[in-house]
Amino acid sequence: MLRTIFFLFSSMFSVCLIKASDYKGNNPNIIFIMADDLGYGDLGCYGQERIKTPNIDKLASEGIRFTQAYAGGPVCTPSRSVLMTGLHNGHTPARDNIPHYSTYLQEDDVTVAEILKQAGYRCGGVGKWSLGDAGTVGAATNQGFDMWFGYLNQDHAHYYYTEYLDDSYRPENNYRCELPGNTETKQHYSHNLITDRALQFIRDSHSEPFFLYVAFTLPHFSSRSEDEDRFTVPSTEPYGDKNWDEQSKKYAAMVHMLDRDAGRIVDLVDELGMGDNTLIIFTSDNGGHSAIWTDFNTNGPFRGYKGDLTEGGIRVPFIARWSGRIPEGKTSNEIIAFQDMMSTFAELAGVTPPETTDGISVVNRLTGKKQAKKHKYLYWDYGHCRDRYDQAVRFENWKGIRLGQHAKIQLYDLNNDMGETNDLAESYPEIVSKIEKIMDEAHVPSERYSVGVKYQGGPIWKKNNNE
Repeated sequence: MLRTIFFLFSSMFSVCLIKASDYKGNNPNIIFIMADDLGYGDLGCYGQERIKTPNIDKLASEGIRFTQAYAGGPVCTPSRSVLMTGLHNGHTPARDNIPHYSTYLQEDDVTVAEILKQAGYRCGGVGKWSLGDAGTVGAATNQGFDMWFGYLNQDHAHYYYTEYLDDSYRPENNYRCELPGNTETKQHYSHNLITDRALQFIRDSHSEPFFLYVAFTLPHFSSRSEDEDRFTVPSTEPYGDKNWDEQSKKYAAMVHMLDRDAGRIVDLVDELGMGDNTLIIFTSDNGGHSAIWTDFNTNGPFRGYKGDLTEGGIRVPFIARWSGRIPEGKTSNEIIAFQDMMSTFAELAGVTPPETTDGISVVNRLTGKKQAKKHKYLYWDYGHCRDRYDQAVRFENWKGIRLGQHAKIQLYDLNNDMGETNDLAESYPEIVSKIEKIMDEAHVPSERYSVGVKYQGGPIWKKNNNE
């Protein structure tokens, strides 16, 4: 598919506060807020007791909370690729965090933003992109977004006190917001700048239908001592006086900031009178990190962590609010997944999704209604450029996992064993056979990857920017 010409903005638009009632269209605004490595159990509304998340909990009380929502993949890049393209992990262009350049989005890839632009949406994004660097076809503003601010490169996004952020509003400065000396002086915490730009985009755009993708980097975390400077936080408040180790205080502070600023976004929507014309979704890109203090119970009742294909690696919190359209305080155990967002947002915008998609529209599920159409299956894989290639399938209540190309398939009944502790493969060989067939057909080999070939690269974002 050939691209249309994309326009970049050279300066910030002036703020024009027009109430949502002045907008005559019927298509809702869509705000998709996604945390980075936030576990299913890190939110109060999903059972967290030690870390307080009042704003996100309030969002859940005003809308619908899903208990069976799935990320696109077990790590950052494939999950984002599935979200943007509507293609599951066996079909989507970027299927692993590494390598970078050969797996970025290309000219013929179609994103959610490109589909929404057909309906006249203004599309903005902030935070972590991971699907194409500046100057590549895969950059966000070459993939349907009118604005991007934050990190285009996957590895660059790990640095909260970076010396620059990618900024489509600054063509005169090579599309960069320079923060010289920031790694030493620590004057600018990137999350705060990203939140401010998200709020500005809402103010600038709310008189027309808009899509805002808020891909927060919080609470992405590392426990490695050599990464300490990359994961510094401005403050450990409000947990500084807790009798916890320092890493736990920092993680809790990150979740606190995430909750605070998700609340600021929701508050602005309400202040501008847009609640009844704005769908707000909050979720995470994959499961929580294994380094997080176990007493936080980051992944709740699920086994495994980020990078695993057990539920702890791919089942995520998912909350949706749309005042007057989504019933308040509802909990749903309907199955939804990131690949569904393409068809869902297309239906809301009144346009046709791509002919090839692995998702289904879940508008009815989002609004708390019964939906006849169900997924044939959900599929994930991981390890395209690593020592071991893993696959997983969700088929009705069954979950099959194969850890290695020639390994036996493990089988779990998620209705009765959400922790995946009782392998039933020997008792249900016919189900195992069905899942094996799905695994074989769901993975379509990509010339961008060579399964089983371990990547030996370094910090590409530094090399690319000559730093």
